Amino acid sequence: MNLANTAFVLIASILVLFMTPGLAFFYGGLVTAKNVVNTMLSVFIMTGVAILLWISLGYTMAFSGDILGVVGNLKHVFMAGINLASLTPTKIPVGVYSLFQMMFAIITPALFVGAIVGRIRFKFLLAFLAAWSILIYYPMVHLVWSPTGWLAKLGVLDFAGGTVVHINAGVTALVLSVWLGRRLKVDSQHHYNLPWVLLGTAILWIGWYGFNAGSALAINSVAVQAALTSTIATGTAMVVWMGLDIWTTGKPTLVGVCTGTLCGLVGITPAAGYVTLLGSIAIGGLAAITSFCFVNVLKPKLGVDDALDAFGCHGVSGIVGSILTGVFATKSVNSAVTTNGLAYGGGFHLLGIQLLATAFTIIFVAAMGCLLIYLLRLVMPMRVNATEEKLGLDQGEHGERADYTIGLSERLSTYTADQERYANEFKGQLQHLQHHSSTHSV
Repeated sequence: MNLANTAFVLIASILVLFMTPGLAFFYGGLVTAKNVVNTMLSVFIMTGVAILLWISLGYTMAFSGDILGVVGNLKHVFMAGINLASLTPTKIPVGVYSLFQMMFAIITPALFVGAIVGRIRFKFLLAFLAAWSILIYYPMVHLVWSPTGWLAKLGVLDFAGGTVVHINAGVTALVLSVWLGRRLKVDSQHHYNLPWVLLGTAILWIGWYGFNAGSALAINSVAVQAALTSTIATGTAMVVWMGLDIWTTGKPTLVGVCTGTLCGLVGITPAAGYVTLLGSIAIGGLAAITSFCFVNVLKPKLGVDDALDAFGCHGVSGIVGSILTGVFATKSVNSAVTTNGLAYGGGFHLLGIQLLATAFTIIFVAAMGCLLIYLLRLVMPMRVNATEEKLGLDQGEHGERADYTIGLSERLSTYTADQERYANEFKGQLQHLQHHSSTHSV
């Protein structure tokens, strides 16, 4: 066992896990006050559910055996028969690698929560999560990251989850939005807590180093390159989005800067360990431009109510990053690149593979997502009723509220009323204190 690599991947796993509460703060800060608890709980509950699903079915379906290059087998349910101490090619224990992959299985479904806040039944979401993980996510992991997967054999490059994570979650978000329909009242300008949005963005950026650099599965030059490209692409996207905000509205916004930051992180994910620093600038900039145009120009025309732009950020930037990997990937960065991208003299071969993998992911996830929603709707309601939606899902689904300032306001109001009611008494006490103070000062 390589102790350095093992420690590195363990730390990376913790960082990826840290991203899920970060996402809860990001989404929780963006929604209106009456849906904060529901939004944050919908993200955070993915942690427990996805852990149990991964241990019971996920690992064996993703990495054990092969059925038609699409999915693994069920020979190691609950990881029975797996030697967790056996070593991977980078000399880390299989148990550590499984833990790392488990964290991806947690954060991926949490991403699509942003599209459906304020109107989906919590029980339906849990049922969909379980079915989606088994029938969509685990097959996607096998297809792309298992050596026996069909897309892996074609030579697709997806360093840390452009297809598996971001296009997958983004397209799922879009499909759920379409099936749910529009909210009764769109009130997206009244964000609950903008500091939470910044906090969540910062946590996501920090955690993303585990996401991207950790995907090298070793402390080596590829991990360093992934950390650098992730940083540069993200900074580029942040500045580009802010520039577009100023150009179109005349004002920079915190929400815009945080959204651009997220798009940069998403865009570089599939390419992080394959491209140069200049390539990362191009990917970050183009991801921000494309997502900005979709969110502000195309989305209003489509009429799809993706509440927090889960598809606009993760889906669109993920598609851009996946395709541009076929343009900017180069052997000089990573020997795993067998054919250079278009920009480095490799022709259209790699770009064609990336386009095929991207298109396949979109079609497969959309078709399976629609099928799952259709079947689940036969046995349980998908959307809350109009009364509950107007009341807010915090009260309707959970009987809780997040607005701690309400209690503070009530206490302050009581204190102010007491001051007014007993004004003379307060005035007399203050005069006494002032007299006592002046006497001592002399």
